[in-house]
Amino acid sequence: MSKPVLEVNDVAKRYVISHEDARQGGYRSLRDTLANSFSRLARGQLRSRTKEEFWALKGVSFEVAPGEVVGIIGRNGAGKSTLLKVLSRITEPTRGSIRLRGRVASLLEVGTGFHPELTGRENIYLNGAILGMTRKEIVRKFDEIVAFSEVERFLDTPVKRYSSGMYVRLAFAVAAHLEPEILIIDEVLAVGDAQFQKKCLGKMEAVAKGEGRTVLFVSHNTGVIANICSRTVVLAQGQVIHDGNSEEGIKIYSASGMEEANGEAAFPDLDKAPGNERVRLCAVRVLSNGRITADTELDGEVQVEIEYHCLQGGLRMGASVHLLDQLGGVILATANMPSASLGRDEWFNVPHPVGRYRTRCTIPANFLNEGSYRLSAFLLRDVANVEVMQREVLSFKTHDTGAMRAEYGGQWVGAIRPRLAWQTERLSEVEVS
Repeated sequence: MSKPVLEVNDVAKRYVISHEDARQGGYRSLRDTLANSFSRLARGQLRSRTKEEFWALKGVSFEVAPGEVVGIIGRNGAGKSTLLKVLSRITEPTRGSIRLRGRVASLLEVGTGFHPELTGRENIYLNGAILGMTRKEIVRKFDEIVAFSEVERFLDTPVKRYSSGMYVRLAFAVAAHLEPEILIIDEVLAVGDAQFQKKCLGKMEAVAKGEGRTVLFVSHNTGVIANICSRTVVLAQGQVIHDGNSEEGIKIYSASGMEEANGEAAFPDLDKAPGNERVRLCAVRVLSNGRITADTELDGEVQVEIEYHCLQGGLRMGASVHLLDQLGGVILATANMPSASLGRDEWFNVPHPVGRYRTRCTIPANFLNEGSYRLSAFLLRDVANVEVMQREVLSFKTHDTGAMRAEYGGQWVGAIRPRLAWQTERLSEVEVS
């Protein structure tokens, strides 16, 4: 039996957070600060500070076998990124040990290991060297890396001029093609477009199944976790609360309160809102009876509203929504495309002047089943190009008021339960003797 390629034994990570004495707070000029500092130094005094300990990881232990694709999930602040940084040897654990058998390639942040002033070509060699590859290895894989990244036209352009999506394309291509035994990937792939994400996921599966290498994949997209990871580690408050079957792990993740229903996701600061220099997402919300809510009823309509701001005139914009069940499976995908029976959205794929827009779709009453749902929102340009993608941006619940349960007499199965038209006719008479 082969040895584990990764062994994590009782790993803990502590950070010390300093707080200045609140009595010393408030705004002060640089002159006052310097004068006060020199005065204190002259008296042999230092500024009053308090310290607080924060344990990002608490006794994390698990093993990974060669060729495994392991998902790591948990809410924000659960310790996922800290764990990956410890595994990537970016930071040292406070306690515990890690044993790696093989070379590690990490993709934790957009542009990690890239120099902004160097070209894409130069950064392939730089990043490869950082990952521990020889020049001969990089040369051998160079054409494959360029072809996969799809940035050949910009190969001799400084990467500081690259978009975040181009950064990710090149960074993933380098990490995945330079033959590490262990590939560690954070949520960074969410920056890329849908087609490239699919390409990356296919590459990860090929790396694991075809080449026998190990992949650790952190994502909030539980649908992807369920599809490519047979095993999932769930973190909560720096501790492992599940290590095993992915489907069970996703259920625990959903049921443990990690995904609190939230009927609105708003981004009031336009400069920091999801998007780019062309368009930004301002808000996504769920409405029932005209009010924002995370708690809807089966026999009432559910409306999904998306607000966005066009910063550049002339864009042909559209919107799309994916509705996911508790296991991350997409049960509904819709866009504001024209429909013969429902009419046409007058702004779909029409040049937008600069300004703010709101689009809304309606999920009919008696369509969703009881349960929890998550919603992903997309802004589309020219129908097919994804400009902004916010996966699982909010969640909401649907419950039965009792009327339909009384009709049926029990709990319905399935993610949806539409009331469809039925008609029965008698075909023949049969005499009973």
